[in-house]
Amino acid sequence: MSFGPPPSLYTQSSVAADQRRRKRRRTVLLCAVAAVVAPALAVGAWLWWPGTASDDAKPTAAPAQHRLDVRETVERRPASTQGVMAVRLSTDDLPPGEAHEMPGLWATDKILAKGINRTLVGVAIGTDAGLGEEAWKLRLGGPICGKTRHVTVENRTAVLFRDSADKESLCNHVAFVDLDDGKLVWQAEFPVSGYVDKPDAGSQWDPGVTLTHATVTVTWGDGTDAYDMDRGKLRWRVTSREDCISQGAGGGRALAVRFRCYDADDPQSRSTFEIRALDPRTGRSRWTYTPAVGVKDVRIISTTPTVLATSAGDVGITEIISLDARGKYRTTIPLQGGAYVAECTDEITYLATEECPSLAVGAGQVFLTSKEQGDLIHNANWIIGFDLKTGHSVKKFESGPNTLLRPLRMSGDRLLALRESSDRISPMALVSLNPRTGAETPYFYFSLPQEGELFSTTEFADTVVQNGRLFFGAKEAQGPADADSKAWVWLAFGIESAAAKKP
Repeated sequence: MSFGPPPSLYTQSSVAADQRRRKRRRTVLLCAVAAVVAPALAVGAWLWWPGTASDDAKPTAAPAQHRLDVRETVERRPASTQGVMAVRLSTDDLPPGEAHEMPGLWATDKILAKGINRTLVGVAIGTDAGLGEEAWKLRLGGPICGKTRHVTVENRTAVLFRDSADKESLCNHVAFVDLDDGKLVWQAEFPVSGYVDKPDAGSQWDPGVTLTHATVTVTWGDGTDAYDMDRGKLRWRVTSREDCISQGAGGGRALAVRFRCYDADDPQSRSTFEIRALDPRTGRSRWTYTPAVGVKDVRIISTTPTVLATSAGDVGITEIISLDARGKYRTTIPLQGGAYVAECTDEITYLATEECPSLAVGAGQVFLTSKEQGDLIHNANWIIGFDLKTGHSVKKFESGPNTLLRPLRMSGDRLLALRESSDRISPMALVSLNPRTGAETPYFYFSLPQEGELFSTTEFADTVVQNGRLFFGAKEAQGPADADSKAWVWLAFGIESAAAKKP
């Protein structure tokens, strides 16, 4: 396998118009060296940032899991810190002025999966594929309108899709999909509700989807539905109160549903929220937590333990709230007027109650990033862990000069993070941070060209770490602005250690 020069992410590049020259360029791409990761690898084997130390202790082993559990994998330090391209999906067929939404990014040990408008595609690890060269392709009945980051131990996940190819049709179907082979395990239709008697897509309460043990849960406004993972049979339905709508849920080891409540006699009154923990088997409520009046938004960062991100202002998360196993308040961690950053996915298009890509919860802490210090090139930040019982800071991981640190996810009792290079001299890296000792361990170094730098931002791309690989996927793909030019666009790609074993 080889990968050629990196195409542009959102910018246009001149490509030959006739089919013969396009085929020739494709051949050259596949036969060239992996230039995307070549820069900085010469220094990647020895380059190190101030204040870091290797952590040779083995991370906690992955928990024993049932096949229908939401997967919790523990990544291991690879034998080589040299990063190489593992997989890529790109295209040069987007018409001028055309844009496609690309919701969802998932990975297994064999496949990188991506949502593209109304289609799910799977690309085999170790391949450089264009559209039409995927390992599998699953076309849904309409555009994807809801997704979850969760994947089961059997490498299955769920998406929501619209009633027809019309982007303005109702979002009222759920599909459960096998990511290894692209097979539709089952699909089901769920009700819709809205703030008018006969809701259309413009007045429909946004539905959401998540996964817990053996259960796919859909919130659709006037109710919450739970489906059996194996058969797609409706297990239970919890109907919302007249003055509260179910608006998103958090999954994983447990299930928590967010409700937005309002005064039915006064539609203009300020809404409030409730977080309810439901039994995934029966739908029965285990506890209810009500944030303070005046909170304008609530996100469910984690369900075990329960950690919420709340917004008391007009824009952005202002504090983190920790609850105990019975839903009782434990502590509040204020973001100190922006000194710490909590970014959550925009919910205008997809109801993503539990997707906050700049936060991670584990080892009894919530990990936040500080506000960036410096300018666009010479900048720095740090990740700090806050104790979920006391709210006090515990460990601080500094990025060092001209780099930024971003939490990705927990891996056992370690925090996986992305080191982003801002000066284009230092390489980027996937690293493991030990919350107990403060040690940092590099997994592999890599570098991206200028055209691919948007992939490292949460605004433009999704990021997944799975089976020793780091994956990036664009949230939107755009064709060239000029009708006489073509754009070679990256849709998704993955980086791995040079010592990685191929599937």
